[in-house]
Amino acid sequence: MQTHSPYQGPLAGVRVLDLSSVIFGPMSSQVLADYGAEVIKIEPPSGDSTRHTGPAVEKGMAAMFLGSNRSKKSVVLDLKQPSAQEALQALLTTADVFMHSMRPQKLAKLGLDKDTLRARYPRLIYVGLHGFGEDGPYAGMPAYDDVIQGMSGLADLMDRQIGEARYLPTIAADKTCGLVGAHAILAALFQRERTGEGCFVEVPMYETMVGFNLVEHFYGMHFNPPQSPPGYPRVMAASRRPYKTLDGYVCMMPYTNQHWQRFFEAVGQPAIASDERFANQAARTRHIDMLLDLLGSFVKQQNTAHWLEVCERLEIPAAAVARLDVLPNDPHLQATEFFVSLKDEAMGEVRFPRSSVRMDGAQAPIGMPPRLGEHTDELLRQAGLGDAAIAVLHQQNKEN
Repeated sequence: MQTHSPYQGPLAGVRVLDLSSVIFGPMSSQVLADYGAEVIKIEPPSGDSTRHTGPAVEKGMAAMFLGSNRSKKSVVLDLKQPSAQEALQALLTTADVFMHSMRPQKLAKLGLDKDTLRARYPRLIYVGLHGFGEDGPYAGMPAYDDVIQGMSGLADLMDRQIGEARYLPTIAADKTCGLVGAHAILAALFQRERTGEGCFVEVPMYETMVGFNLVEHFYGMHFNPPQSPPGYPRVMAASRRPYKTLDGYVCMMPYTNQHWQRFFEAVGQPAIASDERFANQAARTRHIDMLLDLLGSFVKQQNTAHWLEVCERLEIPAAAVARLDVLPNDPHLQATEFFVSLKDEAMGEVRFPRSSVRMDGAQAPIGMPPRLGEHTDELLRQAGLGDAAIAVLHQQNKEN
C-alpha cells in the first residue's frame, strides 16, 4: 500500500533567512511560510520589538508578534559580533532567499551588502525591504507606516473625504508592502528556476504605496494635459460609508443602472432613477455625494434585516456591518476553517486567522510562532557549527 506524505505547500524545500522586524518584512516572510517555505527569523538578543507589543500569556509572545510570525523558526545572533556574522554566513550557504529591512548604509559593515552576498552566493535571492528606492534623494531615510501613509497620499484622501487628515486605522502601508514583497520574491524564485541565477529584489514602501493609491486616484492625471484633478470621486465622497438603519448599519452598493432602477422602484420613487443627475454611471459619479445622501435617507427608515432581504431580492450587493469580535463566529469563516486553533504546552489554545489561499483545496499546515532563539542550536549545528562555537554565541547574547 502506497502512503502519501502530508501536504507541505508549493514552497517546500525553499529556505528563507529573514532579518526584518516589526510588520513589513515579517508579513512578507509569513506569506512564504504559509506556502510551505522554511522561514528562519534572525533576531537580536532582545528579539523583534513586536514580541512585546499587545496582550500576552507568555513574555516575548505578544499578540502583534503572533499575527505575523506563524510557522517560522527563530535564531538569535548578535550581529555586532564577528562570530555571529560568521554564523550567519554559514546559514547563508544553505539559503534560497535573504531578506532584510535594514538601511543599506549599515549592511556593508556586516558583510551583508548585496554586491558581496550576490558574488558569494550566485543563486541567492537578495531582498531589500526599504523605505525608499535606493536611487532617489530619500534613500536611506527611516520609514514607518504612519510616515508612509502620510507621504503616499492616504492621509490626504481622508482629508478630502472627511475634512481632516487621518491615518487609516490599520497598518495599511506595512501590510500592503509586505504582500507586494512576497509576490516579488515569488517572481524572483520563478526566474531563478529558469535561469539558475538569483537576483536583487528591492521593495520600497514609498513607491509601492504611491502606486497602490494611484490605481484609481491618478484619475484624470493619466492625461496630458490633465482631464481632472487626482482622486476618484465615488470613493472619496463624504457620504460613502455604511448606511445607518433603525437598528445598526448596512453596507449597500447599487452600482449598475439596473441596480439603481430596482432600488428606487423598491422605495416607491422610480422617477429618481431617470433623473439626469443619476441616469448613468458618468452622471452618478459627478453627483455621487448627493446620490449617496439620498440613498442613506431611505435606508435609515428600516431595519438592517429589511434591507438585506430587499437587496437579496433585487440582486444588489449588501451585507450587515460586522464587528471584529464576531468574525470568529461567522458561519462562512467557520465553514471554510479560516480560523485555526493550536495547542501550546505553555500558552494553551492559541488562535490564528490563516492564509486565504488554497491550492487544489489544500494549504500548508500552520505552526506556532517561535520562541526567541528556539531553533538557534539546531540550525547552527546543521550549518556546521560545533558546540563550543555555539556556546560562545550564547554567552555573547547574554552579555548584550
